[in-house]
Amino acid sequence: MTTTATTAPGTVRRATDPSPLLAAGELPQGQHFIAGQFRAGTSGETQAIVDPSTEAVICQVAQGTVEDADAAIQAAFDAKEAWGRTVPKHRSEILLAIADRLAENADLLARLEALNTGKAMMVAEDDVAGSIDSFRFMAGAVRATTSLAAGEYAENHLSVILREPLGVVGVVTPWNYPLLMAAWKIAPILAAGNTMVLKPSEQTPLTTLNFAELIADLLPAGVFNVVTGLGPVIGARLAEHPKVDMIALTGSVNSGRAVARAAAETVKRVHLELGGKAPVVIFADADLAAAAESLRAAGYWNSGQECGAGCRVLVHESVAERFSQLLVEQVGTLVVGEPTAGADVEMGPMISKAHFERVLGHLERAKAAGAKAALGGGALEGRGYFVAPTVLVDVPEGAACTQEEIFGPVVTVETFSSEEEAVTRANQVPYGLAASVWTLNPQLGHDMASRLDAGTVWVNSHLVLANEMPWSGFKSSGYGRDLSAYALDDYSRTKHVMHNKAR
Repeated sequence: MTTTATTAPGTVRRATDPSPLLAAGELPQGQHFIAGQFRAGTSGETQAIVDPSTEAVICQVAQGTVEDADAAIQAAFDAKEAWGRTVPKHRSEILLAIADRLAENADLLARLEALNTGKAMMVAEDDVAGSIDSFRFMAGAVRATTSLAAGEYAENHLSVILREPLGVVGVVTPWNYPLLMAAWKIAPILAAGNTMVLKPSEQTPLTTLNFAELIADLLPAGVFNVVTGLGPVIGARLAEHPKVDMIALTGSVNSGRAVARAAAETVKRVHLELGGKAPVVIFADADLAAAAESLRAAGYWNSGQECGAGCRVLVHESVAERFSQLLVEQVGTLVVGEPTAGADVEMGPMISKAHFERVLGHLERAKAAGAKAALGGGALEGRGYFVAPTVLVDVPEGAACTQEEIFGPVVTVETFSSEEEAVTRANQVPYGLAASVWTLNPQLGHDMASRLDAGTVWVNSHLVLANEMPWSGFKSSGYGRDLSAYALDDYSRTKHVMHNKAR
């Protein structure tokens, strides 16, 4: 396949209104939240929080220590028995109250998320709406759990299955969806009757701290705790501490490996949602225009900083050139800008200078391997960590850009000639989080979905989520399920109680 490069420098829409996203006094307290109160860290050290759109420092947040983590773990441990004995109806009512509190403060949360991450406002607002719905769904799900029916499975013995909370759960959340990924963990963990200690990403702690502030009066002290700081310090302590019964992490594969190794010492449960490299398999009979339009969002939503992004296209060679043209046309209309530059801004910056440079390094290596930028291909001028929406074509089979998670606004396009080749190459990556198949043949769509090694497979769509359905991966994408009633199973334990009723 050959496609003429149309690389353009692109532009970043800048805010013309000098009004800040946040008014004075709207920033959360930059301290740890332990046992129902904000408190300063034991070291007194802080870390600067940077706006990736402007590179300006927003505020300072406490840099946590092992002692801070231990204090939060002890608070959660002290609160676990009373909270674990509450009935589902009570926990459900509290989750609904949390959802209502978030809805009342949705605008503030969205602005805070946009400031801290550089997200477009439409993305930040969607994150807040998804967070609210997560709490509302779990509030209902916890009152309608199902288990094997009680019954006489051994003669003269009645068996009963109990679902019990695990106890204290440690949580590590990522920087790409700070509030939403926190909600995906907090809602089922609390619904199942556990207490918790959460460490947000050191780069994006602000909405998590604001969440703690907003719901402080709704939960008993110690049930929900937040410690800010670095993963190798706070995350490692949560993973290794003997009073933590489970560690749940959404993050990189390397972070997942480190957590799993540390957790093994105390044989605690581990829940990992790690990276992805979602293949998008497009057959010759597919609606190419619909696929291109879908990938305009699915490949570039949240600036491509999305583990389920449709970032690796495998398209049949007979329609590859036409599809690439359609994709370039669609992606070329994306509005890139600062979150304050208009409601129609769709794509913001990379989260940090380090990640910005990492994405650019991937692009340089891809070009060196023979890939061509049909669109974008580099940084955008000016302040902030902006990378142009990029479509790479003529990508050689096995190139690093098709195997490694770039985690930026980059979609690669490869070709295949047979169904077997498409399956083999789609499954070659070490990840197995998500994939999609595009065909108007329903039998082919069903069959391909069953053969792709991914926890979620879409047919004729991509990156559509529902709180009622599980989100989980295979292979290096981790294990453990977010969303759905299955998450309640992950954060609880099954106990069999057998009664001898012989007379």
